[in-house]
Amino acid sequence: MALPVYYDKDIDLGVIQSLQVGIIGYGAQGEAQALNLRDSKVKVRIGLYQGSLSVSKAKKEGFEVLEVKELVQQSDVIMALLPDELHKEVLEKEVIPFLKEGQIIGFAHGFSVHFNQVVLPKGVGAILVAPKGPGSALREEYLKNRGLYHLIAIEQESSKYNAKAVALSYAKAMGGGRMGVLETSFKEECESDLFGEQAVLCGGLEAIVRMGFETLIKAGYPEELAYFECVHEVKLVADLLHYKGVEGLRKHISNTAEFGAIKAREPMGNLLKKRMQKILKKIQNGSFAKDFLLEKSLNYPRLNTERKALKETKIEQIGEILRAPFNHKK
Repeated sequence: MALPVYYDKDIDLGVIQSLQVGIIGYGAQGEAQALNLRDSKVKVRIGLYQGSLSVSKAKKEGFEVLEVKELVQQSDVIMALLPDELHKEVLEKEVIPFLKEGQIIGFAHGFSVHFNQVVLPKGVGAILVAPKGPGSALREEYLKNRGLYHLIAIEQESSKYNAKAVALSYAKAMGGGRMGVLETSFKEECESDLFGEQAVLCGGLEAIVRMGFETLIKAGYPEELAYFECVHEVKLVADLLHYKGVEGLRKHISNTAEFGAIKAREPMGNLLKKRMQKILKKIQNGSFAKDFLLEKSLNYPRLNTERKALKETKIEQIGEILRAPFNHKK
């Protein structure tokens, strides 16, 4: 099923330029989006709580900073660029009570809306504008007159503005129309994004490189070689995959590597597919969201334990040594 795709020529930048935008949060995404919007001649203010360490940074970069509830009352479009697990707490106290019919609230990820952490009043528009990359890349690509792919979705229509036109215009102001803006739904974006993170990009990749490293170490191979073969060279392959696709990757590796990959895929593929199906089901039925929100309510005990333990692993200890020349160059 092909998603509708929009480019700069299809989108009216004037829609978002005619509105007052308020961004809640000034982390990597908040900063990048605010700067891109401002450079696209969009009126932007920042909303932060008193005492936030980001206040001075935002002011230094020339933005007017308001308390969140004040920002909400003075904006046409409010973007909630906070960590997913904070949406319910912040929006219920500082945003929803001050929303007026016709305003639009936007998200960069569908988690809080799709999993019913946020319930919006009728007449208030709810949009998704999701850059497909981190804040640093969003800003860097914009400055190079390029952009990242963006996803947009409409969960609820505004009684005053055309929510889709606003979402498209916002994405164009961030550089999305230079690459392409794809229209999807909150559900599809949220579930596919979580699945990609867990099964492939973060969880899956980390599991494979760590298990590969540990397998070689246990078999008596030097840690340095295990790190090079299972961790260091991932970037080389990932770059080929990113720019040239699976077929292009195949064309740039040796026959030995290609044949070995095909042979290894057969036994590994069936096991991975079954495990991935279980991961997707837990995302779809809401059990992952429930577990994650419980983790947050307990002040992240598992995350804290895992982060501490990771520093003591051989893969991190040898990796820190081998990465030193790269970090020194930076």
